[in-house]
Amino acid sequence: MTSAPAIGFEYRPSRLLRQVLIVVAIVAVLAVALCALGLWLKCLLGVAVLLATWQSVRRLAAARITAAGWSADNGWTLRLIDHEDVPATLASFRVFDAFVLLRLKAVERGVQVLLLAPDNSDADIRRRLRMRLATMQLDEAVSRL
Repeated sequence: MTSAPAIGFEYRPSRLLRQVLIVVAIVAVLAVALCALGLWLKCLLGVAVLLATWQSVRRLAAARITAAGWSADNGWTLRLIDHEDVPATLASFRVFDAFVLLRLKAVERGVQVLLLAPDNSDADIRRRLRMRLATMQLDEAVSRL
């Protein structure tokens, strides 16, 4: 079997995820407002939801990763905003229809989560990643036998 070609892609945070987070926060605040709790508890929970949403959206906007690459020998490289290349390993991944969620562990940067969605990545890149991840998963399952 020939080795898989390298896959490289530019990365920016998904605007779709940010919009979904805001919609979920609005629904949560409405649910709190309509529940049978006391007014002070409703206000406290509403503020907690808004603060958690603000923190999540801010963390998404402050992403330091601008690109990622997966070499033919299964090594990952993350390109940071300051043009520094950091080696990483794939900790886990999930594929949800048109979305690919990657958890990459960089030695000096900790765990980095990349969500590849239709609004921030090319469909061909996501397809190639899904195929290569599936092949890797199959190879691991066969090696355990």
